[in-house]
Amino acid sequence: METLILAINGGSSSLKYGAFVVGECRAETVVSGAVESRPNHTAGFDEIAAKLGGARPNAIGHRIVHGGPTLFRPTLIDDRVLSNLRAACAFAPLHGPVALDLIAAARRRYPGTLQIACFDTGFHEHLPAIAAVLPVPRALQAAGVRRYGFHGLSCQSIVRQFGADLPKRLVIAHLGSGASVTAVLDGASVDTSMGLTPSGGVVMATRSGDLDPGLLLFLLREHGMTAGRLEELLDRESGLLGISDRSGDLQILRRLAPALPDARLAIDIFCRSVAKQIAAMIASLGGLDLLVFSGGIGEHDAETRNAICADLAWAGVAQGADAGNVRACSPNEEEQIAWNASALMRAGVAHDTAAWHHLPVSARRLPNG
Repeated sequence: METLILAINGGSSSLKYGAFVVGECRAETVVSGAVESRPNHTAGFDEIAAKLGGARPNAIGHRIVHGGPTLFRPTLIDDRVLSNLRAACAFAPLHGPVALDLIAAARRRYPGTLQIACFDTGFHEHLPAIAAVLPVPRALQAAGVRRYGFHGLSCQSIVRQFGADLPKRLVIAHLGSGASVTAVLDGASVDTSMGLTPSGGVVMATRSGDLDPGLLLFLLREHGMTAGRLEELLDRESGLLGISDRSGDLQILRRLAPALPDARLAIDIFCRSVAKQIAAMIASLGGLDLLVFSGGIGEHDAETRNAICADLAWAGVAQGADAGNVRACSPNEEEQIAWNASALMRAGVAHDTAAWHHLPVSARRLPNG
C-alpha cells in the first residue's frame, strides 16, 4: 500500500516541506519547497495545500529537534506526546515552540489526519555511555541530563542513501547556521559534537558552541545576567556574529573579510572548530573511511571545506570534496521524515485512527531496526 506523506521541516522564520508517495521500496516526490511562514504558519499550510491541489495526506510528519529524555523514535502525536514536547522546549528553546506552532497549524488545516513526530535526537538514542554520559553528578542523569545529539534526520538520510555501500567508519559534518559533527560506526551514531542542547559543539552562525563553563558562571556572577539574558547572548548573539560583530552568514563574512580582520577571524575560527571536532570523531572511530560534508555550508561552500580538510591533512583527509575519502552529500530530511512516518504506519494499524489510539503506548512508536 502506498501512502501520501506530507513532511514538515520547520525553522524560526520559514518551513521546508515535501509531499511524497511512499511505498515499501520507493518514495516519489509529489511537491516540495519552502514557505516563508513567519509569523503565520496557517498561511503557510494554505500555500502547501494549494500546491497539493486538493490531495489530502494520509499522515503529516514533523521534524522535532528535541523530544526530551523520553521521546526518540517516530511516534504518533497525541495529547500526552504534546505535553512531553512542551516540556522538551526547555532543551531547545529556539526550535521547540516553532514545532508546536506548526503541529497546531497542521491540525487546523488537516483535522483528523495522523500527525507523526520524527526526532533529530533519534539517530543518537543509543550513543554508548562513553559519549552519552556528561561529567556531572549522577543524580542529574535522572533529570535527563545527557548528550543527546542532533541533525539526526540528516545523518539518517545520508546513511540510507549509501545503502550497501555505507563505509564502516563515517564522519558526517553537517554545516549550516546550526552545525554538528557525528561519528557513525557500521551505520550507528557513536559520538557527536552537540550535547544536551543544540547550542553545544562547534561554533555556529549565532550560537557559541562549546564554552568554558566558568565563563557562564562569570557572566552570572560578575555581570548579573539572568538565565534569559544568557540564553539570548549564547544562542542569538554569539558564534560568527559575535566574533565578527557584523554577521553570522559566511558568505557575507567572506565579502567583508578583505577589509575587516574580525570577519576573517570568524571564518578561521569556524573552520578550525569544525576540524577539531572531526579529529575528535576520528579518534572515537579509531580511524576514518569517509568524511561527508552536508548542510548548506558543507555542500556548497568549497572554500570552507578546503580549509577544514587542510587542517586535517595529517589524518590522511583528502583535499577537497569528492576526492579520495571526502565527499559532499545532500541529505533530504523531508524524505527521511516521510520514510519514518510511513514505516511507523506500516508497523501497526496507524491508517485506522480509532484503532491506533487503542493501542498501548509502546506499540505506537517505531521500534529500532
